[in-house]
Amino acid sequence: MAEPTQTAGTATSPTAYGWCAWHQGHSGGVRLMDAFECGSGPGTGRNLFACAPCRETHHLVPLADRP
Repeated sequence: MAEPTQTAGTATSPTAYGWCAWHQGHSGGVRLMDAFECGSGPGTGRNLFACAPCRETHHLVPLADRP
């Protein structure tokens, strides 16, 4: 039997890649920190995301993890 040529993927959940509002740069593993809605229609809201290092440095709790 032939051995696989690729390594197995990780069993963790997928990570998001986006803009970290705290260090003002792109990063992997960003999480939603806050969402602002300014009215109706497209482009009227603003969402703030933070990467893992910024969440740890600034003691941020993602919106989904708040009680």
